Amino acid sequence: MKNGFLGIVGILAVAAAALAYLSTYVIDPTRQALVLQFGEVKESVRDAGLHVKAPLIQNVIFIDKRILDLNAPPIEAIAADKKRLVVDAFARYRITNPVLFFQTVNNINEANQRLSTFLQSSLRTELARATFEQIVRDDRADLMENIRSDVSSRATAIGIDVVDVKIRRADLPQANSEAIFRRMQTERQREATEIRAQGEEQARRTRARADRTATVIRADAQRDGEVIRGDGDAERNRIFAEAYNKDPEFFAFYRSMRAYEDGLGNGSDTSLVLSPNSKFFRFFNNPTGKPDGRATPSDNEGGGPPIAGTRSGPALAEGQ
Repeated sequence: MKNGFLGIVGILAVAAAALAYLSTYVIDPTRQALVLQFGEVKESVRDAGLHVKAPLIQNVIFIDKRILDLNAPPIEAIAADKKRLVVDAFARYRITNPVLFFQTVNNINEANQRLSTFLQSSLRTELARATFEQIVRDDRADLMENIRSDVSSRATAIGIDVVDVKIRRADLPQANSEAIFRRMQTERQREATEIRAQGEEQARRTRARADRTATVIRADAQRDGEVIRGDGDAERNRIFAEAYNKDPEFFAFYRSMRAYEDGLGNGSDTSLVLSPNSKFFRFFNNPTGKPDGRATPSDNEGGGPPIAGTRSGPALAEGQ
């Protein structure tokens, strides 16, 4: 009898423990809970700790309440300046209304798909209003805030609040990038050609100025040289004239010596035909240069240099 009573007590204790276990649940600080009764939401619990529910007829589902990441697939968008862009964006969100979240999307995967649709639509709409420079440089922060606000307003209907939206990358498609690179290369080549042409023009102008200056300098130098040579010739003639006036006989002797040097000592192959009694050789016949009575009036009375090819008198050997 006693053993039977103890067995009943043990069974009741186990049943009570099982009932207590089924009647309680624990919420982690990173999660929130929905208490469901036959599929209907009876309670939303956000506080962490131990909580009680009706056993057997109620069940609990847990929903994350941390900030979650959404990595949307890259899309192609057309900017306001008609440039096609490949945009890679991401978003961060949290579940603020677990009841609405459960009733509309039910799970995280479905929520990500819905949010990705909202994000892509908002990206195309906002980027179509901005130029390429505004997207990648000038107004990027304002564009991101506009997109976040638009996506968040749409996500409210599924119990989600979008915390942040960012564009990870916004580039031109590969074909467009290559075309732009070729155009930039062509423009740089054109600019280089223009710069080289301008440099060549400047070089030609500089060379022309230098040549003109050099020509002027040479002309001035030649003019000054001619003037100096003219002055020298005049001074030489004056000195010769004074010398002749002082001693005509010496001047005649000097002039004859120069004539001998120019006529006989030039190393040419010219043949001279002269008479031995010519006045040209008077200083050979007489050191004073005075005639000795053998010369005839027809023999080069001028006393100047002999004339090449003259046939009067006996012929001299070539080179004598």
